[in-house]
Amino acid sequence: MPPEQRSISARLSTFDTAMVVFSLVVGIGIFRTPAIVASAAGDTNLFFGAWILGGLISLVGAFTFAEVGARYPRAGGYYRVVADCYHPTFAFMLNWAQALMQGASAAGVAFIGADYLAPVVLPESLHTPQGSLALACVTMLVLLALNYRGIRSGARTQNLLSALKIAMMLAIAVLALSLAPHSQAPAPVATTPWLPRLSAALVPCFYAYGGYQLTMNLGADLKNASRRFPLAIAGGMFTVVVLYLLLNVAYQQVLGTAGVADSKLVAAALSHATFGPSGEAIVSVAVFFSAAGFVNAMILQMPRTFYAMAEDGVLPRAFLHVNPKTQVQGVALLFSGATMLVPAFLLGSFEKLLNYVMFSDALTLAVVASTLFVLRRRRVGDGGFAMMGYPVLPALYLLCLVGVSVRVLVMEPRLALAGVVILLTGWPLFRLSRAVIGRNSAPPQE
Repeated sequence: MPPEQRSISARLSTFDTAMVVFSLVVGIGIFRTPAIVASAAGDTNLFFGAWILGGLISLVGAFTFAEVGARYPRAGGYYRVVADCYHPTFAFMLNWAQALMQGASAAGVAFIGADYLAPVVLPESLHTPQGSLALACVTMLVLLALNYRGIRSGARTQNLLSALKIAMMLAIAVLALSLAPHSQAPAPVATTPWLPRLSAALVPCFYAYGGYQLTMNLGADLKNASRRFPLAIAGGMFTVVVLYLLLNVAYQQVLGTAGVADSKLVAAALSHATFGPSGEAIVSVAVFFSAAGFVNAMILQMPRTFYAMAEDGVLPRAFLHVNPKTQVQGVALLFSGATMLVPAFLLGSFEKLLNYVMFSDALTLAVVASTLFVLRRRRVGDGGFAMMGYPVLPALYLLCLVGVSVRVLVMEPRLALAGVVILLTGWPLFRLSRAVIGRNSAPPQE
C-alpha cells in the first residue's frame, strides 16, 4: 500500500471544528428531552436548575476534553488516547461499545427528524412508520454520499446545517418569547425530595449536552490542533449552552412547566402556540435540519476511530486507506453507514435509547477524561492549553459521570446490563482480531 494512502493531512479550520462540536451536541435532544426533564424535576426551579447545573458540568467536561485533545491531537483520538495511556484491549472494548451506540444514536436521530419532516414533504398515505423509515434512510444515504466526495465537502455541509440550526433555534425562541402569550397555568408543586428528582432530571440533560468529546477523533484533521482545538470546543459548547437556556426559557414561559412535561414534541407545541397551525410545519423543518446536522457530524468523525483501531491491528488494514485527494476513508465510511442503517430497522423508544446511551457513554467519558491525569503526569503536550481548576474540576466531572451511570443502573438495570455485556464482548473480539489480523506495523500518527 502506498504510504500516501495512509496519511491524514489537516484540512479543517477552527470554525469547521466548532460547527462539528455544535452539531455533535445539538441533535434531537433539545427538542425531546425538556419534557423528560420537566417531568422528572416536578417544579419550575428544579427544571431550570437541572439545565443550568448540567450546562456548567458539561462546560467543565468540554474544557477537560479540550486539554486532552490539545495535548494529544490524533486521528481517532478518542480511542488512541485510551490505548496509549492504559491498554489497547481496554480502548477497543470501550470503542466497540461506542461504535454500536453511535451508529444507533445517529439512526435514532435521523428517524425522529424524519418523523417531523414526513407530514411536510410526504403525501398523507405515507405518514406511516415505514414512510418515516424510508425518509430517514434517504437522509443518511445522501449525507454519506456528500461525505464520500471529501472531508471538505462534509465540512461545508456541516457548516451549512449548523448555521441553519443556530438561526432556527434563535428564531423559534425569540419569536415565541415576543409573540406567544405566556402560560397562566400554576407551576406544579412536587411532594417528593428534591435530590432524587434532580438526579433523575440530570440524566436527560447530560444526554442533550453530550457529544463534544467525539471531536477528539478529528485531531489529525484540524490545522494547528494543539492551539485551535480548545478554541473550537469552547466556542461550540458556549453556543450550545446559551441556546439551550434560551430555548428552555421559551418553552417554560409559553407552555408552563406542566405543559412542557406533557409535550413530548415540545418544540412543535411551542411553535403551534406562537404561529398557529403553520408553526408546526416551520418547527418540523427546523428539527429535521438539526437531526441532519447531528448525523452528518457523526459521519465526519466515526471513520477516524476505525483508522486508529486499524493502526493497532484490531481492524483490517483496509480501514487505513485514505484517499490523498479527498481525505476520505472509503471502507471506514461504508462501515460507518452500515452501523447507522442496520439499527434503523431495530430501534425501540427514544427513552430506552436515551438510558442505554447514557449508561455506556458516561462510563466511556469518565475513562477518556481520566487520561488527562496520565498525560499531565507524563508531561505529554506541556506548554499548550491547560484548563483552570485542575485537578479538582476534572475530578468532580468524573464523579458526576459515575453518578449518572449509577442512576441509570438503578432506573434501568436491564439496559445497563446490556451495556456491560456489549462492553465485555469487546475483550474476546479484540483477542480474535489480533490473532487473525495481527498487529499493524504502521506507527501511530503524530
